[in-house]
Amino acid sequence: MAALKILTVNPGSSSLKLSLLDHDDTLLTEDAGPGHEIADIITRMPAEPDAIGVRFVHGGTRYTEPIRIDAAVTEHLHDLADLAPLHQPASLHALSEIKSALPGVPAVACFDTAFHATLPDAAATYALPAEWRERFGLRRYGFHGLSFSYAVRRTAELLGGIPPRMVVCHLGSGASLCAVAEGRSVDTTMGFTPLEGLIMASRAGSIDPGIPLWLIEHGLSPQDVNSALERASGLRGLTGTGDMRRIRDLAEQRDVNALAALDAYHHRLRACAAAMTASLGGLDALVFTGGVGEHDPSVRMRLTEDLAYLGTSIDPDRNATADGDTDMTSADASVRTLVVTAREDLEIATGVRRILTTGDESGGGRGSTC
Repeated sequence: MAALKILTVNPGSSSLKLSLLDHDDTLLTEDAGPGHEIADIITRMPAEPDAIGVRFVHGGTRYTEPIRIDAAVTEHLHDLADLAPLHQPASLHALSEIKSALPGVPAVACFDTAFHATLPDAAATYALPAEWRERFGLRRYGFHGLSFSYAVRRTAELLGGIPPRMVVCHLGSGASLCAVAEGRSVDTTMGFTPLEGLIMASRAGSIDPGIPLWLIEHGLSPQDVNSALERASGLRGLTGTGDMRRIRDLAEQRDVNALAALDAYHHRLRACAAAMTASLGGLDALVFTGGVGEHDPSVRMRLTEDLAYLGTSIDPDRNATADGDTDMTSADASVRTLVVTAREDLEIATGVRRILTTGDESGGGRGSTC
C-alpha cells in the first residue's frame, strides 16, 4: 500500500466530515464542515494530503468501484443528482471547493451503491414494465455501502472471520439494513433512491406508491411532494423533530406523539430486520453502526428482544455502557451482536489507495469495498 496521506470528504444528509489519514490510516485530524469554509479547514490541517477521496451516495450502474475524478466523471455524477437530492449535490459542492483549495491533488470518488453491486437479480429487480426498467435504469441500488463494507471488515477482525449470515444495521439520520452472506450484499432496505425502507429522521421510508400519485392528482406539485418525503417526513413528520435523543426525552414525559413514533419506528425496524434474515436463511451476527446504532442502547435492546426467536440476546450492562467497538452478546445467545463504530473514512481511504496504486480506473467490476 502506497504511503499516501488521504483527505476523506464525507457529506451526509445532515453533516460534512473531513478526515486526514496518514499512510497507516492514523487519523491526523478531523473536522466537521457545516458552518466552516472548507478552504479554511484545509489550511489548519497539519499536512497537505497526497490524494482526496470523496463519498458519493449514488454511482448508478456505471460506477461499481472507486474511480479517479475527471471532467467526464464529474458530469455523469451531476446527472445522478436527482436520484439522491439530499446527498449528491452536497458531494459535488464539496468536491468543487476541495479541488479549488487543492488544485493538482488527485481525487477519487467512492460510492455507497458499489457494495450492493453483488445484489442478485431477484433482490434488485422491481416488477415494473421492461421498457421503463431498461430506459431509466430502474432497480434497487442500495446505499450506505461504505459503512456496511467497513462494518463487515471490522466484524471479521473482532470475531476472527466473517460470519456467514450477517445483518448490518446502519441507523442514523438516514437508515438502512443490509443482509450480508459470506461478506457480500444480497439484500438491503433502500432501493432506487435512499427514500425506501426504514423510517428515518426526515425521510418517510417505504410507503404505498399510490400516496404521492394521489397527492399530485389532488393539487400538490411533484416538487412539494418530493421535498416533503425527503425533508418533512419520518420521525420529523411524526413528532416535529428528527432527533432521536429529543424523541426519547419526550417519550419519557409520556408525549403521545413521541411514543407512537417510537412504536412505528421499531415496528418497521423489526419487520425489515426479519426480512433481511429471511433473505439469508438465518442469522449468525447482528451488527449496529451509525449515530443511533452506536449511541442508543434502547434501540439495540428492543431490536434484539424482537429478534430473540432467532437467537439474539445481549448483555444489558455491556449494551448500556458500549463505547466504540463492542461485543454485547450474552452468554446464552446463539447469534453474536456487536456495535461497530462507523468509519467510512477508512473505507474511502482504502479505495483511494487501491485506485491510485493499481492504476485501475475503469469504474467497473462488482463488489468493490468502496
